[in-house]
Amino acid sequence: MVEDRVTDGVRIAQLLSSELDGREDGTFDRFDVVDADPDVEPTVDGALAYRVRCDGDPVAEVFVQPDRARVELRTGLDAAVERAGELASAADGTVDLRVRPKAVEPPRVVLFVESGAAVKRAADVLAAAVESAS
Repeated sequence: MVEDRVTDGVRIAQLLSSELDGREDGTFDRFDVVDADPDVEPTVDGALAYRVRCDGDPVAEVFVQPDRARVELRTGLDAAVERAGELASAADGTVDLRVRPKAVEPPRVVLFVESGAAVKRAADVLAAAVESAS
């Protein structure tokens, strides 16, 4: 059986939101998805889909592009980069989770989530970032 690969940015962001809201282990109990735009339309530059808070503090924004979701992390940047590097490749060897620094003030890290299969790993990157900042 061949499964379709989810590469729609809006759907990937929805899956990530569900993962952050639905998991109840460890750090995930502390996450809230806020300011969600249920009618968000993807743009090439990325349209804001929602924000992520941990214990009430802002930790990330999630943007949708036509073919991926982009997560901009505000906290635990070094830990996020390290964890994303460890988790970048899917089981089949494809790289569907990419990370890079964003040169803004204050600094951020951008995490590109390029498939539905990468959502759990992206959530683990957010958890690592938050845990390192605690």
